[in-house]
Amino acid sequence: MGSSSSRLFGSMAQALSSSSLAQPNPDPDQDQDIVEVEPEQLLRECEEALRRRPARPQRDLVRPKLLALCSHQHNPSIRVLQWNILAQALGEGKDSFIRCPLEALSWHERKYQILEEILTYRPDIVCLQEVDHYYDTFQPVMASLGYHGNFLPKPWSPCLDVEHNNGPDGCALFYRRSRFHLHSTAHLRLSAMMLPTNQVAIAQTLRCLATGRQLCVVVTHLKARSGWERLRSAQGADLLQSLQGITAPGSGAGPGQVPLVVCGDFNAEPSEDVYRRFSSSPLGLSSAYKLLSGDGQTEPAYTSWKIRPSGESCSTLDYIWYSERALRVEALLDIPTEQQIGPDRLPSYHYPSDHLALLCDISFREEPHRLL
Repeated sequence: MGSSSSRLFGSMAQALSSSSLAQPNPDPDQDQDIVEVEPEQLLRECEEALRRRPARPQRDLVRPKLLALCSHQHNPSIRVLQWNILAQALGEGKDSFIRCPLEALSWHERKYQILEEILTYRPDIVCLQEVDHYYDTFQPVMASLGYHGNFLPKPWSPCLDVEHNNGPDGCALFYRRSRFHLHSTAHLRLSAMMLPTNQVAIAQTLRCLATGRQLCVVVTHLKARSGWERLRSAQGADLLQSLQGITAPGSGAGPGQVPLVVCGDFNAEPSEDVYRRFSSSPLGLSSAYKLLSGDGQTEPAYTSWKIRPSGESCSTLDYIWYSERALRVEALLDIPTEQQIGPDRLPSYHYPSDHLALLCDISFREEPHRLL
């Protein structure tokens, strides 16, 4: 992999040179001072930086079969991307991907792979986990592309245990400023058995400028590894309880229950209790990626596939939950095949994370009073 790909190109350099976003900034209006760059130009720069790497897996946007006969909705769709991008410090220092060459994890090129994935699909909302290059990369670049961002680090990030780290990792939520107006933001530290844990969530209530309707978008990352199933269940229960208050009628965001989109790496298979909590919640949530299955009831076989010293792990851990009564899934990005992923699994030279990006197009269902 040539060293020329590590250089910064014009649009990327312009975005990263913004001194106003070099440090944490709580003022959302400061994004308005950013000079925006053309997404097509930055995508070409990413492709140039990655020209010596193999192409990433080809993925298609598909319309769920169960929705093929449904009547057309007139509301414009909202594209949501969910992705655990793999913290740089963990990928290089702690995660021990024994089949992934260390050179493939170099941040000089891996950042272009992450940005290429985002730029290819042009989501309206981006939910990321394991972000440890927020202030020096993602905030300035995404702001230059027209997004407003919000970041919440873990209180005790494992990245800080790695030498030459770039600070703590955490969750990041971006929304396109041309599509939404920010109503409110809640930073949540998840609790279990009344005790605070190391996991967090961001919940932002947005007003869609095209429809005037409210949407609460949430990004979270639950406790990892086997043996912690009860803790994940408790964290999920705590998050659901908080979201009931945030989206409740009379919460300040509107007269009715605010629809929800909850994105996250739950570190939990569908058989775990935390999954059952979400699927049976009074908030009326459903998992979008079930709609890729023939019966609409089965999750994908995997959203993460990695090889560590302890063995190979092929798991479904990542989800996009949505309010089924108020929102409708229009399309989903399909899951790469085993052949596309390759024998060395993830991450690799052709894919930057051990988790696959999930993406869906959603729209607001027509409200009964709007049909009269």
